[in-house]
Amino acid sequence: MKNEMEIKEQICEIGKRMYNRGMVAANDGNISVKLNDNTFLCTPTGVSKGFMTPESICKVDENGNVIQANHGFRPSSEIKMHMRVYQKRPDVGAVVHAHPVYATTFAVAGIPLTRPVLSEAVMSLGCVPIAEYGTPSTMEIPDRLEKYLPYYDAVLLESHGALTWSTDLLAAYHKMESVEFYAEILYRSRMLGGPREFDREEIKKLYEVRRKSGMPGRHPATICLSREDGNDPGCADYRNFPGYEYDFVGDGCD
Repeated sequence: MKNEMEIKEQICEIGKRMYNRGMVAANDGNISVKLNDNTFLCTPTGVSKGFMTPESICKVDENGNVIQANHGFRPSSEIKMHMRVYQKRPDVGAVVHAHPVYATTFAVAGIPLTRPVLSEAVMSLGCVPIAEYGTPSTMEIPDRLEKYLPYYDAVLLESHGALTWSTDLLAAYHKMESVEFYAEILYRSRMLGGPREFDREEIKKLYEVRRKSGMPGRHPATICLSREDGNDPGCADYRNFPGYEYDFVGDGCD
């Protein structure tokens, strides 16, 4: 298990990866890691994710109040949405927020990532809905995010960016990479006439692979919460997918 300094160093490393991959610009984005139920580390406001040092990382309580921060640093103003994730998902150990180009393009266009076109995305993400727009740094974002938290490990934030979470920081960051890769492939495939989607039987096989692998987190076996084409296949079409009961408590479709 990593000690606190090692986690701070990892936050800086992940921040640098995000910056170098063009997932954030200037001082955009934020990262948090859960130390225990009452203590969290988070990135500071007004500091580029590519140039952070362990000394800049802040410590907050479960309400986002400062426990410890070195002079000149204070927590990200968007820590509120991170805290909402931890409140509703006790299995989560880290949260990552970024503005990756392709995923954010879909978020700005109001198009959720619901097309089953990549085997890896079907297994690791399912669909990625859009949380309705909220003013940054206010309670609007966590309030509008909340209904998606029991059922997903990644969401697009309308006209804003993307948010991912998982058991630890590296896993949460990998979710962000996966969301961006999924969005880029979907975007580019449209230029070639549109993607070929997996049919029901193909998706069932992928869900069975996921179930056997024991992947952590939540994974929607339905795309009923948001469909870009307006055609809602209904939860009943997906409730019998292997792995549905494994990943869910409730279906979010009622």
